[in-house]
Amino acid sequence: MSIISKEILLLPADNSRLANFCGQLNIHLRHIEARLQVDIANRGNQFKITGEEASVKAAGAVMQKLFDSTETEHLTTEHVHLAMQDASIDELLAVPEIPSQQFITIKTKFGMIKGRGINQQDYLRKITTHDINFGVGPAGTGKTYLAVACAVDALLHEKVRKIILVRPAVEAGEKLGFLPGDMAQKVDPYLRPLYDALYEMLGFERVEKMLEKGMIEVAPLAFMRGRTLNDSFIILDEAQNTTLEQIKMFLTRVGFGSTAVITGDVTQIDLPSNKPSGLRHVLEVLKEVEGISFTFFGVRDVIRHPIVQRIVSAYEDYEKSHELNP
Repeated sequence: MSIISKEILLLPADNSRLANFCGQLNIHLRHIEARLQVDIANRGNQFKITGEEASVKAAGAVMQKLFDSTETEHLTTEHVHLAMQDASIDELLAVPEIPSQQFITIKTKFGMIKGRGINQQDYLRKITTHDINFGVGPAGTGKTYLAVACAVDALLHEKVRKIILVRPAVEAGEKLGFLPGDMAQKVDPYLRPLYDALYEMLGFERVEKMLEKGMIEVAPLAFMRGRTLNDSFIILDEAQNTTLEQIKMFLTRVGFGSTAVITGDVTQIDLPSNKPSGLRHVLEVLKEVEGISFTFFGVRDVIRHPIVQRIVSAYEDYEKSHELNP
C-alpha cells in the first residue's frame, strides 16, 4: 500500500486539553504510533500523520475521539488503548470484513456494554441468533464478560427465566480437597469472575436477591448430569478444562427456549496430561453442525493492559517455534 500524509487540526486550541491529549512526554501519541504503525508529528494543535492510508484514517479517527473526550475526562493509557480497540477503528483498518448490521449494544443499570472490535461484535450477534455458541481465545478478550452481558439482557427482557453459570471444578495447580466447605463452596472461588461481571452489571444487592430466588444459579459442571435446562441462558466458563464426557453431557442438557455459551482458552488447559480437553475435541466434532456458532479471538482482541497482548503474543510465538523445532 502507498504511504500518505494527512494533516488534522484539533479544536479548540486549548493548551491544557492538548497536554491531556498528548500525555506526559507525548506517551499517548507514541501508543497510537506503535499500535497503528504511523508517524505523528505536531506543532501545537496541528498534527501530521504519516503511514499507510487505512492506518492514517484510523489514527485520525482515534485522535479526534480522544481529543473530544478531554473536555470531560483525564486521559490515561487505558483510554488510549480502549479507543484503538473500538469496532469503528477496525472498520477503518478494513480487518476483516465488517457486517453491515448496526453495532449491538447492551444497556445495563450501570452503563452501556458493546463489543470492542470486529470479533466481539460478531460474537454478540451470533449469541443473539444461535442456540449454542462457542467463544474461544486468550484471557482478556471479553468472551466471558460479553456472554454474561447477553445473559443479563435476556433475563431482564424476559427472554429466559433464569441464568445458569457453570464451571468445571478443575484446579490450576491447587487441590480442592484442602479448601473448606462442601463441594459447592469449594467451587465458589472458581466462579468469582462470573460473579464479578454480574455485580458490575446488576449491582450486588440485586444479584444476591436473584440468587436467593433461583433466577441466577451457579453450579459446578458435575451437578448438571440428569438435568434438562429449558428457558435458560447457560454459560459454561473455562470449558478447556472439561473432559470429553463432561462437555458432551453439558451440551445435551440444553432444552427448549435456551441459549448456551461455552467459553475457554485451549492454550490454558489444567487437566492431567493423560486427559484430552473436551473443548478442543468438540470444536472438531461440531464444526459442521447447523445452529452452532464459533467465534475465535486472537491477540488483537485482548482489551486488558497492552502488555497482556504482548504476553499472549510472545507465548504464541514461542509455542509455534517449538512446534516447528521440537
